[in-house]
Amino acid sequence: MLEQFKVSHDAAEFVQGDDLRNTVAGIFEKLGVSPEDSLLAADVQVLADLRGVDSHGVSNMLKSYITGYQEGSINPRPNWKVVRETPSTATIDSDRGLGTIITPKAMDIAIQKAKNVGLGMVTIGNARHLGMASYHAMMALEHDMIGICMTSCPPSVLPTFGAEPRLGTNPIAIAVPALNEPPFVFDAATSSVAVNKIRIAARLGSPIPGGWLAGEDGNPIMEESEAPEKVTLVPLGSNRELGSHKGYGFSCMVDILAGVLTGFGYGAVPGRPNFGHMVAAYSIEAFTDVGPFKVEMDEWLTMMKTTKPAPGHDRVLVAGQPEAEVEEVRREEGIPLHPDVADWIRDTCGEMGVPCLF
Repeated sequence: MLEQFKVSHDAAEFVQGDDLRNTVAGIFEKLGVSPEDSLLAADVQVLADLRGVDSHGVSNMLKSYITGYQEGSINPRPNWKVVRETPSTATIDSDRGLGTIITPKAMDIAIQKAKNVGLGMVTIGNARHLGMASYHAMMALEHDMIGICMTSCPPSVLPTFGAEPRLGTNPIAIAVPALNEPPFVFDAATSSVAVNKIRIAARLGSPIPGGWLAGEDGNPIMEESEAPEKVTLVPLGSNRELGSHKGYGFSCMVDILAGVLTGFGYGAVPGRPNFGHMVAAYSIEAFTDVGPFKVEMDEWLTMMKTTKPAPGHDRVLVAGQPEAEVEEVRREEGIPLHPDVADWIRDTCGEMGVPCLF
């Protein structure tokens, strides 16, 4: 998260992760979600906050989830089921279940298949938002596996040269275990930026950098601007000259693997509030010995981090390192919430008769 999109340390209200998790879980229970699933849904959001991925934490996602349950677009007690299966694959009908709840269950299936046959891949259709994609990918780490997660989202992103949104932000996440180093965890939208970061910018009054948004005619806005009411994103790369065809292509790949392949449609069809997801687990033991693999991952991560930095930069980072560093701090001092967000959570708890633990 860029510094201009973080609530300032002095203005923030700090809340311990367990207190926030249990408070949010109480809200989910009031919405009709089972106690077990409520804790799971809260854990996905709070881990995002702990790792500094505030765009997918409580501040940005809880309100939309509450609205979805209240309007009936999200099913609090879904009858999700496996509708097609092989030894290494499965397809799940989520029955409009919240992705933060159903996707971890799908990853459990993928992990079990990887234990049995070396790899497992599960697609999830008729689904809803899954939160931080790397949460689900990281579930594979404790099993000495590589985890992958993709999600086909409702359209908000233009294809290169297009003037109408056809793709979602369509993130890709991969998590790879190491021995002593923090795991490699890459989690990024295939659009110029995750749409939730625009919402954060609007809340904080921060300007939007050039190359993130498109104007009404579809051309990328390459100069700094204010956060607009209507957000239209461009693919990663911003424009063709800077490589937007690559972000566009990656986004199409996600729409196919996490959308079309589910048999339940893709981001633009049937559109909001539908999402499609894909998770996969690769057993390292199926390819090579786990011990030497983790040692070599440590060597590889260290090689990257010890790269000589360019002038004006202190160090070279690898994916997952900044989040691991932020998590270590926030588990100690708490999660910084914008005061307006903290007050909104308290008000929501009061309206719903839920204990607020902070």
